[in-house]
Amino acid sequence: MDQQWQKMYEAASQVQRFHQIGEHMEAGGVAAAVLSESGKIYTGVCVDTACGLGVCAERNALFNMITQGETKVSRVLALMSNGKNGAPCGACREFIVQLMEKDYQNVEVMMDYRHDRVVKMSELTPEWWL
Repeated sequence: MDQQWQKMYEAASQVQRFHQIGEHMEAGGVAAAVLSESGKIYTGVCVDTACGLGVCAERNALFNMITQGETKVSRVLALMSNGKNGAPCGACREFIVQLMEKDYQNVEVMMDYRHDRVVKMSELTPEWWL
């Protein structure tokens, strides 16, 4: 396991705290860490709402990266509530592809931290619509 993935896993673990925000909103069940081109790690958590207007942890982390002035991501790690990793949902994949239009194929996604299984976005999104 390379140290960047380990740091990303630890960063996601540190922000993952499920909590009820209100009767119709909860957050923190899923956490994510993204590695920017500069080498900085940004984190985010999911925010789930009863009406479906929530946001995934991956996009939340990417929003944090963009807020800090960075627009290039090289790695994505999502930590599910059961402690396992998973692929970004379709909305997150589309967001990553649009963000990284020319280089999205090279973005690495941690699929299984325990078994060091990494795939590239080109495997998850082989033929983008544009």
